[in-house]
Amino acid sequence: MNDINLPEYWEVIKLSNPQLFSFENGIWKGKKEPFKECAVVRNTNFTSDGYLDLTDVAVLPIEQRHLTKKSLKWGDIIIERSGGGPEQPVGRVVFFDLNDGTYCFSNFTSRLRVIDKNTIHPIFLFFYLLYFHASGQTRKLQKRTTGIRNLIFGDYKESRVPLPPLPEQRAIAHVLHTIQEAKFTRQREIALERERKAALMDFLFSHGAMDEPRKQTEIGEIPESWNIIQFGEAVIFTKKPRDLRYSEYDKIPFVPMELIPIAKLSSEEFILKTNDELKSGTYFEPDDILLPKITPSFENGKQCIIKKLPTPFGIATTEVIPIREVEGVSDISYLFYYLLLPNVRISLAGKMQGTTGRQRLSKDALVNLQIPLPPLPEQRAIAAVFQAIDKKTAALEQEAAHLDELFHAMLDELMTGQRSAVPLIEAGFSS
Repeated sequence: MNDINLPEYWEVIKLSNPQLFSFENGIWKGKKEPFKECAVVRNTNFTSDGYLDLTDVAVLPIEQRHLTKKSLKWGDIIIERSGGGPEQPVGRVVFFDLNDGTYCFSNFTSRLRVIDKNTIHPIFLFFYLLYFHASGQTRKLQKRTTGIRNLIFGDYKESRVPLPPLPEQRAIAHVLHTIQEAKFTRQREIALERERKAALMDFLFSHGAMDEPRKQTEIGEIPESWNIIQFGEAVIFTKKPRDLRYSEYDKIPFVPMELIPIAKLSSEEFILKTNDELKSGTYFEPDDILLPKITPSFENGKQCIIKKLPTPFGIATTEVIPIREVEGVSDISYLFYYLLLPNVRISLAGKMQGTTGRQRLSKDALVNLQIPLPPLPEQRAIAAVFQAIDKKTAALEQEAAHLDELFHAMLDELMTGQRSAVPLIEAGFSS
């Protein structure tokens, strides 16, 4: 704050001002009856962007005598005082936006409540404290004891807080809240698309896309027109041609394990290497599935298809198995999505061999995997459903990323007075 030139009409205050703020430390479970169950907000319910995630909130018996003093109400800001980790310093904040009085907060947190709402807008203060943490200021205000990070709370309360006039506080809060809500909306839509895809994968690989009667097989019920075959009959394991010479190419695309994404159908990620730089690797061709065979990459769902290369082939890490479709028999996208089914991954993972931490999936285990195979047009129809969901999800992810960038840029500019929010409101700012 000392290095920032704030607008002259802004004030500077401190959180330690008792006329403006009150603080309360979090609740311990205690031992004195009577007890009453209460939903306890912990730092595990915090997210880095200030969202309070209550999907897994703990409900605990708490000493009833403490609940009135330790309860939460709309406008409260909860501050993480202890916890964190090597890459996550303490000092995160979340805003409590419920009117439900059945929540309290844990001993690893503190509650900040605005007393004078005619001077300070609670949502503006929350966004400033979010900026204060995101800009790295809380890293300077912590200490580590027995492996746990603790916020030096006395110093935290003495930090200087810039304070524009109340109308501008409201404008800043509105702009930032609008952007943040738009981002959260996209994130919720992404979660719904992923749930929809998981449900459709479970349904379409057992019921098909044509609404036909089903028959019982050794791997469960499938549509009557489908066959059960071994995976090895539906694929070709790509091999390097004997007459190919890498030395004929100036640079060759190389795909290390870190560039293989999790469950992404199409990838364009590779590194160009010279022949001298390629000491080892696995030959593959465009449109091959690159299936990692080593733990934990396989269990994590890593795999992709690289469709475009600047050369007729590429080289990948030795820890992948390159797979391509059999023309007229199988569709590569259908096979790609089938390999992502949780029960298929679990089954194959159970057949991995080797020492703990370095287990690998053998090609034989893949060859002998029994899979349901619809007629080729239906394979493509099923794959097209998942591709459409993936395309929509990718677009939503891109929108969410752009909104996140916009939010942090605006957070920095608005909280340091580089930009005024009032003209944005007057111009009808919305997401």
